[in-house]
Amino acid sequence: MISSFKNKLKRSDLFLIAANLLPVIGVWYFNWNPAEVFMVYALETIIIGFFTLIKMGIVTLVRKTDIWYNKGSTQLVSGLFFMLFFMVHYGMFVAIQTGMFITISGIGKEFHLGFFEFFLHWPSYFKGDLLYMLLGFFISYGFNLYWNFIRPGIYRNVPMMLLMFQPYERIFVQQFIVILGSMFLTFGAGKIFILIFAAVKIFVEVFLNFEGILNKSMQDMRKESGQQ
Repeated sequence: MISSFKNKLKRSDLFLIAANLLPVIGVWYFNWNPAEVFMVYALETIIIGFFTLIKMGIVTLVRKTDIWYNKGSTQLVSGLFFMLFFMVHYGMFVAIQTGMFITISGIGKEFHLGFFEFFLHWPSYFKGDLLYMLLGFFISYGFNLYWNFIRPGIYRNVPMMLLMFQPYERIFVQQFIVILGSMFLTFGAGKIFILIFAAVKIFVEVFLNFEGILNKSMQDMRKESGQQ
C-alpha cells in the first residue's frame, strides 16, 4: 500500500525546506513584499505548466498517441488532445485562483490590477531581482527537463495522463493560499501570510508523497479498465 506521506526525507528535501524558508527570511528581515513573493510563485506555476507542455510535446512527437482513462474505459487519443486538455484545465485553475487572490487580498488595488490584468502586463510589475528569480526558474526547469526527462529517456514510457497531472500539486497549494492567505493580506498581516505560505509549501512538496499518490491512481485506473 502506498503511503500518502514520505517515510524518509532525502537530502534534496532538506534543500527544498531551505528554499521555502528563504521568502520567510526575506519578508521578516529584509522587507520583501509578501504580495510580490506570491506573484513570483504564481508565475513559477505558469512556468512549470509551460515545461509540462514541452514534455507532453516531446512524448507526442515520439509516441503520437497514448491511453486516456475515463471511468473504467480506455481510449487511445492523440498527444495533442492531452496537451489541449491540460492547457485549458490547468490554465483555468491558475488564472481563476490568481485572479481571486489579487481581488480578495487587495493586491489589485496596490498594484492597480484587474482580475486578469496581471497575466497581460506582468513584466511591468517585476523588476531587478524578481526578474532574475524568474530567469533562474527557467534555467532550473530547463536543465531538469534535459537531465531528468530527456537524457534518461523517460519520455519513451511515461503515461501522458501521469505527466499531465504532476503540476497539480501546486494547484492544491494555491487553492489553500487563495482562501486563507488572502484574508491575512487583507488585514495587513503579510508576515503571517508568508509563514502560512511557506508551511503549506513545505508540507506538500516535502512531506506529502504526491508522486506516490499519482502512481497509485494510475494503477487503480489500469485495474478498473482491465489492464495490468
